[in-house]
Amino acid sequence: MLSTLPHTWIFDIDGTIVKHNGYLTAEGDTLLDGVAEFFASIPEKDMIILITARTSDARDMTEKFLAANNIRYDHIIFDAPVGERIVINDNKPSGLVMAYAVERTRDKWDKLTLIEQ
Repeated sequence: MLSTLPHTWIFDIDGTIVKHNGYLTAEGDTLLDGVAEFFASIPEKDMIILITARTSDARDMTEKFLAANNIRYDHIIFDAPVGERIVINDNKPSGLVMAYAVERTRDKWDKLTLIEQ
C-alpha cells in the first residue's frame, strides 16, 4: 500500500497503456482494457509522466489520442531510448520506500493494487 503523500507515476506508453506499436497501424492506438479506470483512480494531486520511444513526430497524434480517451498526464517524454528504464531514488529516514518498479506483460493490463480502491 502506498503512503498518503502525493506520488509521481511514470508510465511507458506502448505495450503498457496502449497496444504496442498500434499507432503505426491503419487502426491506430488502442487503449488496453482497464487503463482508463486506473488512470481515473489516480488522485489529482499526483503527477503522471508518460515516456515513450516514439519520435517527436508522433506527438500530435499521441496527445490527441490520450485526450480523446481521458488519459490525464502532466508530462510526456518522447524519443526515449528503447533500452531499460532505470529509476533511482533515496528512501526517507522514516523508512518509507521511495521507488517502486512494476513490470507488465506487453499489451496486457492487470489490475494494480497499489491504490486503495
